Amino acid sequence: MIRIGLILYSQFQLINLAVTTVFEYANESLPEPVYEMTLLSEEGGPVMTSSGVAIETVPFDATRFDTLLVLGDNHGTVGSPGLLEFLRRSASRVRRVGGPCASAFNLLDGQRAITHWLHAAKMSHDYPRVRLMEDKVFAHDEGTWTSAGVSACVDLALAFVEQDLGIEAAKLVAKKLVVFHRRTGGQSQHSALLEIGPRSDRIQKALTYAKENLDQELPVDKLALVAHLSPRQFERAFAYETGMTPAKAVERLRIEAARAMLGSSNISLETIARETGFGDSDRMRRAFVRLYGQTPQILRRSYRAEAA
Repeated sequence: MIRIGLILYSQFQLINLAVTTVFEYANESLPEPVYEMTLLSEEGGPVMTSSGVAIETVPFDATRFDTLLVLGDNHGTVGSPGLLEFLRRSASRVRRVGGPCASAFNLLDGQRAITHWLHAAKMSHDYPRVRLMEDKVFAHDEGTWTSAGVSACVDLALAFVEQDLGIEAAKLVAKKLVVFHRRTGGQSQHSALLEIGPRSDRIQKALTYAKENLDQELPVDKLALVAHLSPRQFERAFAYETGMTPAKAVERLRIEAARAMLGSSNISLETIARETGFGDSDRMRRAFVRLYGQTPQILRRSYRAEAA
């Protein structure tokens, strides 16, 4: 049995409890459960979330855990002295420790770490001896794992499932969670859909359709039909709302999807190009160079180096 201690403190963000569903689904997918979860806090009892929901916990004690995760808050708050002491005392006795918050940073000295992009500048200032990797989803270094917070906690938990049970188990859990892509640690914290930022439901609907059908041809006529506009009206409205052409937006979505697949070593570049609608790897390479100034091969090597 893999025992996981989830550490809560006042005003933690409720979405971080989504990690429990990842481990729950993993248990349901196997003949016998492998994960046992315990909600912990310094004093025990109810702990209030930032959204006003109280979660019951048990106090820190001498129980041995395989993994300890601190569930972060909205502000990158450093934990109490008691919480930090518990983490330091436990670090040498657990296989993994970390979480999407500043508390894990207190355990690091010269190691790599991730935090939410909103807190990156503060973390760099407060923890100069930590090698902060901005705009990544999660990272691990010598058994200490950190992530970007918010939805990235799900990616972190799926990475644990993959490490413990294999990639097929992680894929099955991701499918049950209806996660579009199980992001590898090196993926960007930012979403192309959010960055494009359409104002109307019609343009948003067309972009969502495009993201869900990247392996198909996506000419203006087809997207305009989804938006219930004429091609001329659609192009005009799209440029006004997003500041780019439909073709450029679709390319951004294709690049984002392809980048998410690069971390999987068993998928060839030709397959990635085909499944994301580029058609061939050369066309995909040119798109990556235009946006990132780097080829997919170079990005893939960097992801593998980070995971090593």
